[in-house]
Amino acid sequence: MIEIDASFGEGGGQILRSALALSVITGEAMRLTRIRARRPQPGMKPQHLKAVEAAAQISAAHVEGATLGSRMLRFEPARLHSGKYAFDIGTAGSVSLLLQTIYLPLSFADGPSRLTLTGGTHVPWSPCYHYLQWQWLPYLTAAGYHLECTLERTGFYPAGGGLLHVNILPGRHFSPLRITQRGRLLRIRGLSGVGRLDRSIAERQRKQADERLRELGVPLEIEVTEVSSVSPGTFIVLQAEFEGGRCCAFALGARHKPAEKVADEAVEELRADIHSGGAIDAWLADQLLLPLALVPGESAFSVCRISRHLRTNAELLGYFLPVSVEIEGDTGQPGRVRLQGMGAPGAR
Repeated sequence: MIEIDASFGEGGGQILRSALALSVITGEAMRLTRIRARRPQPGMKPQHLKAVEAAAQISAAHVEGATLGSRMLRFEPARLHSGKYAFDIGTAGSVSLLLQTIYLPLSFADGPSRLTLTGGTHVPWSPCYHYLQWQWLPYLTAAGYHLECTLERTGFYPAGGGLLHVNILPGRHFSPLRITQRGRLLRIRGLSGVGRLDRSIAERQRKQADERLRELGVPLEIEVTEVSSVSPGTFIVLQAEFEGGRCCAFALGARHKPAEKVADEAVEELRADIHSGGAIDAWLADQLLLPLALVPGESAFSVCRISRHLRTNAELLGYFLPVSVEIEGDTGQPGRVRLQGMGAPGAR
């Protein structure tokens, strides 16, 4: 039984989700205490309980402590099963974070899996669907993972109701990633979208982003779209493509938040990433750490900003896997990461 005080590092729900994935992959039982201890309302919320439920279902796990507000969880996986699964968070909780809890174990299962996930697809504090599609999935594919995601319906905060379909094939030929020299900025692309709102709002977001990014002197193409959704919402996603790397930023609309401010938030984040010199953005670095830990060989990347989430995931890996992670740089500053990965142990 691996004992983990989940208050270390950033002390949030990421520790729970990452620990669940690693427990299922390795077959190691664990007991988490002080879950989300650093949050204003500690303990598990509905979206965290759904992650526990999903991890337990794919691994036939014995679970204790999975109740609303609980700060302790005992999780004992039995056997990993591929198959068809449907999970409805029931709130605007992020389907992206739920996916990132279970896709990794299912990538080492004995057959293909199909997921139907219902909840928030474009909500605060989590990667939106278009970030996953543009930024996360291509790098996973390059490492040898096989996922396909299809968005049927967008889920904005606070109603949620988004619908995401995911196909997962077991990985077979894995390769470490080296993303250290980003080279010249080649182009910037973007997508400005609205659901159940006037298209002119998305046009204003596009226009503001276009005006603020034009001075970079590279091809700039931002499209406008209208999406199917349960409730009103807007988003903009921007991606800078370099010779040897990509950085992606996005922002979400909210009631009484001008379209221009939505665009400004995404633009400012992307410009900061471009100025930093890193080959990938901070969010991607955090999200690649676990999958690359299960790829034999040394992966390396330069990152626009070392985040607390990155350091937290690096520390958590040590509880489950004998992998080496070196992070050069101060938190909040550009840096480099080197990771000596291994094959998935004991995936059952």
